[in-house]
Amino acid sequence: GEPIRVLVTGAAGQIAYSLLYSIAKGDVFGKEQPLVLVLLDITPMMTVLEGVVMELQDCALPLLREVIPTDKEEVAFKDLDIAILVGSMPRREGMERKDLLKANVKIFKSQGAALDKYAKKTVKVVVVGNPANTNCLIASKSAPSIPKENFSCLTRLDHNRAKSQIALKLGVTANDVKNVIIWGNHSSTQYPDVNHAKVNVKGKEVGVYEAIKDDSWLKGDFILTVQQRGAAVIKARKLSSAMSAAKAICDHVRDIWFGTPAGEFVSMGVISDGNSYGVPEDLLYSFPVVIKDKTWKFVEGLPINDFSREKMDLTAKELTEEKETAVEFLSSA
Repeated sequence: GEPIRVLVTGAAGQIAYSLLYSIAKGDVFGKEQPLVLVLLDITPMMTVLEGVVMELQDCALPLLREVIPTDKEEVAFKDLDIAILVGSMPRREGMERKDLLKANVKIFKSQGAALDKYAKKTVKVVVVGNPANTNCLIASKSAPSIPKENFSCLTRLDHNRAKSQIALKLGVTANDVKNVIIWGNHSSTQYPDVNHAKVNVKGKEVGVYEAIKDDSWLKGDFILTVQQRGAAVIKARKLSSAMSAAKAICDHVRDIWFGTPAGEFVSMGVISDGNSYGVPEDLLYSFPVVIKDKTWKFVEGLPINDFSREKMDLTAKELTEEKETAVEFLSSA
C-alpha cells in the first residue's frame, strides 16, 4: 500500500524515544501499513535527532520507508495523514501556569497555522504536550480549514492509570476492566469516573462499585491516585512518565485508526460542541467516546450523580479559565 505520513513533534525528547519504535514497527497503524516518519524538533536538538534517526535506521524495520528529521514547519506539516504533537514548553520551576500557557499558545498557534497551510484536510491531530487540552484548542482554532473533530488530546494515560488501579485492587488484569471515564482536563482537576465501569471477575461482568465494595476508597484515594500519578512518577523517577505516555499515545491513535472494540468506550479530549452532559461549548474536554470509521461520537445517556456532577463542573471551570487566558494571548501572539 501507499505509505502514510506521520509527524511526531518534540521528536528528540523522551516520550518520542519510547513512541517512535512502536509506531515504526506497526503497533499503531497495523503490520501491513508502510509509513514515512517526519520528526520535528527545535534547531538546538537537531544533533540529538540525528542520533534518533540512526537508531530507527538500525532497527531495520520493514514498514519504515523514510525518516525525515527537520526543524522547519513547512517540511514537517506537509501532506500529513496524522500529527502527534508531543513537543511543548515544559513547566520550569517557579513558572506560573499563566507563563506556561503564554509560551505554549505561541507554539500551538504556529503549528495550527502550519497544519492549516500544509497538511491534508483529513489529518488527525493528537496533542500530547501540556497543558494538552488548551494547547489542542489553540491548534484547532489556528487551523480553521481542518474540522474541529479531527483534533483530540491525550487523556488515555489517565484512563489507563484508572483501569490499572482498579485491576490492582481486585487482583485482575487491566484487560478485565472496561469503560472507566476521564472527564475534563488533563490536570489534577480531572475526574476519573468508575460509576459506569465494568470488571470481569471469575468470568462474570460486574460493576466496579459492586466488585470493590469500598465506596470511600473509590471516592477518595482512587481518584487522588489517578489525579496525582504524574507527579508521583516524577518524584520517584526524577523524570516524567515517558514509557506509559508513549503506550497511551499508541492506544489513542490506534483507536482513532481502527475504532474502539464493541461494547467499550475510551476517554479522549475532544471539542465539547453538542455534548449532552452540560459541559460548556467550545472547550476541549475529555469525554467517553466510541470510534468507528475514524470518527468519534460521544457516549450518550450515562446517568450522572451529584458527586460526579460537581467534579465534572469543577474541571470544566478550570478549562474555561485556561481557555480565556489562552485566547487573550492568542490575539497578541
